[in-house]
Amino acid sequence: MITIAQLTRLPKKFSRYYDRQFLPLLERTGLSMREIHVLLFLANHPGQDTARDVAEFRGLAKSQVSQAVDVLTGSGFIVRQADGDDRRIIHLSITEQGRPVAQKAQAIQAACGRRLLECLNKEEQTVFLNLLERVLREAEAV
Repeated sequence: MITIAQLTRLPKKFSRYYDRQFLPLLERTGLSMREIHVLLFLANHPGQDTARDVAEFRGLAKSQVSQAVDVLTGSGFIVRQADGDDRRIIHLSITEQGRPVAQKAQAIQAACGRRLLECLNKEEQTVFLNLLERVLREAEAV
């Protein structure tokens, strides 16, 4: 029987594992994990390209996203563009300079999932991911 302690340990353990995988990229680029999260969000969610989108979907404070956007803009990895219809809305996009960093981050992200699931066969992976999705939906519903 799974215990509450096991459920609460899982996100912490995964987060530590996940963040460790990015250490070489962080050292090479001088970016923080928060900045990588913003870059990954923009790369993985085309069309959801405002700081508000990042804050809502990643669960980060607006101030944290704003600071990360400032660093990424200053590094030349993203640019801000005012919306054509509503100039209060600022769209964010990855630059040519930022694209290789985003692609490397995406590769690390994909490898993290593969490494964790490689202890399961294909059928077990499918069952696990389906069950995990059901549990996450239930957690959001309550």
